[in-house]
Amino acid sequence: MTNVCLLTARRGTLRFGQTVPKGVALMTATPTPTAAGRYPAGGRAFPHRDLLGIGHLETHEIMFLLDEAEQWVALNRQPTKHTDLLSGLTIINAFFENSTRTLLSFEIAGKRLGADVVNMHAAQSSVKKGETLIDTAATLNAMRADALVIRHASPGAVRVLADKVDCPVLNAGDGQHEHPTQALLDALALRHALKEAGRNEFAEGFWGLTVTICGDILHSRVARSNILSLTALGAEVRVCAPPALMPAGIEAMGVKPFHDFDAALDGADVAMMLRLQNERMSGQYVPSPREYRHLYGLTAKRLARARPGALVMHPGPMNRGVEIDSDVADLAGRSIITRQVEMGVAIRMACLEVLTRRARGVPGWKPGEWV
Repeated sequence: MTNVCLLTARRGTLRFGQTVPKGVALMTATPTPTAAGRYPAGGRAFPHRDLLGIGHLETHEIMFLLDEAEQWVALNRQPTKHTDLLSGLTIINAFFENSTRTLLSFEIAGKRLGADVVNMHAAQSSVKKGETLIDTAATLNAMRADALVIRHASPGAVRVLADKVDCPVLNAGDGQHEHPTQALLDALALRHALKEAGRNEFAEGFWGLTVTICGDILHSRVARSNILSLTALGAEVRVCAPPALMPAGIEAMGVKPFHDFDAALDGADVAMMLRLQNERMSGQYVPSPREYRHLYGLTAKRLARARPGALVMHPGPMNRGVEIDSDVADLAGRSIITRQVEMGVAIRMACLEVLTRRARGVPGWKPGEWV
């Protein structure tokens, strides 16, 4: 069985151990999205029509989206969680693959921004009747949506759709390829948790932070996007998996691979657990769930190998008693799993708001003003 490398090394990204070039502006502890000089002016701050992955983003573009999300974190913690910024706009969530958390998060994000949100599920789509992806794209485009959020089981399918429509497209996960908003929400959750823990050395990025990602690395789009995001922001990333679930050549992404979970956790600041992607597996990759837990499950005893106060993350859904024990998943002050869910709404609000600025005629973002 041949494992395929997830991606080649990120172009132009600062890696762990590198110094920050003199004059580069970084995030402050209290981000101010409109701070003059922090990012390029207007649409140059994020010059992309779509958000299809983390791999094509520059570090400052990732930081820009994180900073833009802070205002929505604050709004979502208020009694009234609504704005009319996207009033009159239509967002279609076209999910060709089953989802609960991501679909709900995008739906809440769009509605809190004041948009009209329509959900299209795979079971209800004409794809089930034999319609091609290209014809589906033409149909969606004819409906004149202002933004499309797409999840699909095939890697690259979201890009195919994006090339056939006239509005911004957000990738909500495409096969084993990428899940960009998951990586962004994870970075935002980490930023908040580290700040609350008094670890202000990470206020301007994750230089010096060690993150261990353990689980089904081979099939995980979450792992891929998080590797790209975390390394771009300066973290040292370790990946741990059974040999059959570790992509060949993953070192090219700037990570350190491990097969021994105890060794991978040694001194880590963050343990990010991933479930076994059974729906993407053809064949037997692990002997049994019980054996997997014994070697790769995050238990309280195993977590003690990490840095004192190390944070616990999981993108969900969790398989308690397999990749993570319940007492670890619910560990007060250490587990930030529910915070990840909270930050998901905020980061998706930020992405929808930023990507629709051109259509809404926001000064500095109109076509021709910055190209």
